[in-house]
Amino acid sequence: METLGALLTINVHIFMLSLLCFIVTIEASKKNKVSAIYVFGDSTVDPGNNNYVNTAFKSDFPPYGRDLANQSPTGRFSNGKLGTDFIASYLGLKELVPPYLDPNLSDEELMTGVSFASAGSGFDPLTPTLSNVVPIPKQLEYFKQYKKRLESKLGRHKTENHINNAFFFVSAGTNDFVINYFTVPIRRRSFDVVTYGHFVLQHVKDFIQNLWTEGARKIAFVGLPPMGCLPIMITFHSNNAFFERSCVDKYSAVARAHNMILQHELFSMQLNFSMQLNFSNPHEHGAKISYIDIYGPLANMIQGHGNLGFDEVHRGCCGSGFIEATFMCNRGSHVCTDPSKYVFWDSIHPTEKAYHNLFVANRHILDALIKG
Repeated sequence: METLGALLTINVHIFMLSLLCFIVTIEASKKNKVSAIYVFGDSTVDPGNNNYVNTAFKSDFPPYGRDLANQSPTGRFSNGKLGTDFIASYLGLKELVPPYLDPNLSDEELMTGVSFASAGSGFDPLTPTLSNVVPIPKQLEYFKQYKKRLESKLGRHKTENHINNAFFFVSAGTNDFVINYFTVPIRRRSFDVVTYGHFVLQHVKDFIQNLWTEGARKIAFVGLPPMGCLPIMITFHSNNAFFERSCVDKYSAVARAHNMILQHELFSMQLNFSMQLNFSNPHEHGAKISYIDIYGPLANMIQGHGNLGFDEVHRGCCGSGFIEATFMCNRGSHVCTDPSKYVFWDSIHPTEKAYHNLFVANRHILDALIKG
């Protein structure tokens, strides 16, 4: 009996060790399919590029970054990590995605990916001019500059493979509506909200086409959030912004309609790109463009209240939470004691916990996108 028990124990240990090795192998295989992460967009994915831009749209000061290592404000518009940081870690690339404009980046950091995003930017050319930030076409120019730097180290063929196997993440569009169309009257003189959405989407399509031309083959594109639920939108557009705060569906409805058309356009572009690749090079993997839904998960966090661990869903953690963002959320601002109980860090941007929830909600999409 003792011999049988010992054999059973050994077999269990061997089985557990084999299972662990299998899981590690699967995870390594998944992560090794991605060579780098490249990020484009606005403040939702800007890790500090605006630190190096002459703009008021900055967050390189407390209390921003209070829950990062050493409580260091890096230029991220949150209390901690962004969604792209969680993605980079999940892919086994790095813990934090650095800003491309940081002059002190090492070759190793550059090799595994950077963010070109700039807080306040958008697809409408007018949007970045309102806050003097990096336009999205300029972000693409920085990427081309980056490629040349990579070619000088790897050579042209290896650089092409590196880019083809990289993960591209695009998050922008909210500023085009919230900062631009809904706030400044210029575009409203020429467009109603529907035709303005089409105008923005044409710029989206042009940008994705340019990414594909530059070698992007795995592209994740983020839809709009429930814009009427952003604390700053509630403050300026609610009938009773101070005592009965709730989402303003008029603006969230615009996001829902925009996201429906966006998904259709992304699907059409993927089919078109795949057909072009199959015709020109049947051995190359087809293009993959995935829609990342943040509307649904964010709406669930807001509507679920305590069920998802959030006690405050209609105002930010910083200051009053009604209007504070960027320089208005500063070292003199009152800050809530536990940001993890808040969906929003300031009046616009999610907390680290909310970003993590958004990452988890879309992890299956990421897995499908990076699959070989």
